Amino acid sequence: MILSVSRRTDIPQFYSDWFFDRLKEGYLYVKNPMNSHQISRIALSPEQVELMVFWTKNPEPMMERIRELQSIPFYIQFTLTGYGNDVEPGLPDKRHLIDIFRETAEKVGKSRMVWRYDPIFLNSRYREEYHLRAFEEIARGVCGSAEKVVISFLDKYGKTERNMKGIPVEELDEEGMKRLGKGLAAIAGTHGLRIEACAEKADLSSAGISRGSCIDPAMTEYLIGGPVCRRKDKNQRIECGCMESVEVGTYDTCLAGCKYCYANDSVEAVKRRRTLYDEHSLLLCGRVEEGDRISERKGRSVRKDPTLPFL
Repeated sequence: MILSVSRRTDIPQFYSDWFFDRLKEGYLYVKNPMNSHQISRIALSPEQVELMVFWTKNPEPMMERIRELQSIPFYIQFTLTGYGNDVEPGLPDKRHLIDIFRETAEKVGKSRMVWRYDPIFLNSRYREEYHLRAFEEIARGVCGSAEKVVISFLDKYGKTERNMKGIPVEELDEEGMKRLGKGLAAIAGTHGLRIEACAEKADLSSAGISRGSCIDPAMTEYLIGGPVCRRKDKNQRIECGCMESVEVGTYDTCLAGCKYCYANDSVEAVKRRRTLYDEHSLLLCGRVEEGDRISERKGRSVRKDPTLPFL
């Protein structure tokens, strides 16, 4: 199975010790966000986990223990945008993050690094020209440390709209996406980066941007070393091209405080959930309570022929 670490929170930045301790223990628990009394027990052995996909805005805290992944293949999706503290209040200076990106690539290899510039939105401060300048600066900084950049445009989830209150957002039609996308694609090409779009309804191929996926079949086959079953993740949006994966994160736990966040309900919700954090707990920011039902989560192998070892 593929482990998603995590769409719901930034585990590498804020909970890496918890995750690596669970890896050492061999399993962890995840509560169903739709039914808090339903808990999945997820095995973390190399026999069960064929690939780990990390989602983060700063993997630096994780890197001291990266060798503990042992023989499990992985890659890192590093979100790095041009927004200021008004939008991303909990992140270090962007130039420092570019340094961290390069240092991470030196440790794990550029083939394990994906730069994400998303989500993109426009307002009076963040014009098209601003994004082009920011994208150029970051692309120049990470050049040689990644092979791919993924972009997406802001989707207005309910949580996103609440968190974005007070930050104006201009509507961007398909032509506007293509216009900005064409500029981003030209910059990416100049710096040796392949550019893809994540879960976009709009077809940006005319701008030089192909459809991509975060949990990517091509990267999976490359890192695992053999052909995989390209089963679409039915838990994601129709436009999402991601392969099936098992999620290990918990909503309302990310401390970055990004205003466009779809995973945190509010700052207050994060504060409440954070009080439950225990590095030694099997649950991330949670406890097993009376009435909870624990069942083994059986993730399916992504290999086309699970009986054959990969190189």
